[in-house]
Amino acid sequence: MSLGWSELHALIGVPEGESRPDSFTGISSLDQAETGEVSFLGNPRYQPQLATTKASVVLVPPGEFSAPETCHLITVDNPSASFSALIDYFQRASQPFVPGVSAGAHLAEDVELDPTAVSIAPGVVIESGAHIGNGTTISAGCVIGQNVTIGEDCLLHPNVTIREACRLGNRVIIQPGAVIGSDGYGFEFVDGRHQKVPQVGIVEIHDDVEIGANSCIDRARFGSTVIGEGTKIDNLVQVAHNVHTGKHCLLVGQCGIAGSTTLGNLVTIAAQTGVGGHLKLGDQVVVTAQGGVLKNLPEAGVYMGKPARPIAREQKKMAALARVPKLLEQVREMKKKLEELSGE
Repeated sequence: MSLGWSELHALIGVPEGESRPDSFTGISSLDQAETGEVSFLGNPRYQPQLATTKASVVLVPPGEFSAPETCHLITVDNPSASFSALIDYFQRASQPFVPGVSAGAHLAEDVELDPTAVSIAPGVVIESGAHIGNGTTISAGCVIGQNVTIGEDCLLHPNVTIREACRLGNRVIIQPGAVIGSDGYGFEFVDGRHQKVPQVGIVEIHDDVEIGANSCIDRARFGSTVIGEGTKIDNLVQVAHNVHTGKHCLLVGQCGIAGSTTLGNLVTIAAQTGVGGHLKLGDQVVVTAQGGVLKNLPEAGVYMGKPARPIAREQKKMAALARVPKLLEQVREMKKKLEELSGE
């Protein structure tokens, strides 16, 4: 498995320039790369590693950089994004799509799929009425419920559960252990006990969404829980019933979105942040780690704290709190001097 000089430039979208006969055998970080491998400089703090790398090619941003004579530098606008194209190339080459339905899979008779255009692993269960699009891979141990629709070129890693009637678009990636369409958390207190409220809606996941390991997206009470196009969800994230996210949102590890909340486009919810129910967050809202959103945030901007407020305001408050110990010491000194003056 190798990548030629012309293929490399085609993948990263940069004209070839000088012609070289090299071929490249893999990708790695600057400090671990060996001869024949490609790396990238995505952060200025790693420039010292560039000076000593053994990589044959390094993708760098515009500017002047120093590297060993054996290393060829290629300037790109976004080294990290360009490098991702190379990662995809080598990953596809090492894990080629092998169509077919394993004899160890259990499929209902009316499942709709083309066995020459999908890859279904042993231990997969696909229930009645499901539809699987071409190019999709369903890994070992996955359970696909009744009437589920999965689009084209999706990848379900092992032990994913998609419950009944949920719908996935194209090119959706779901990491191991995620559950799509579990019951929403709904109960009414009746006659001294908690009575379950039926959850009869579905989950709709739009194109190019990725969902992290062991994350849970609950089905709607009525209608749909919706994950918008291009949204990326980290591991251990909870999305409650009837939540709607816009396009290209980022939900980071261990955050939770309570029921019936709506996120605009390009919203970022950082790690361990909690967002209350029945709220609206506008486009390009960013909530920093361990935040707590208790009211609507309609305006774009960065928010932090519990409750979440504009970051400049919270930073001023934190700076003021940091001065409190010194102020207390000054008060004690003043009190001591007053006592001395009064003769007490």
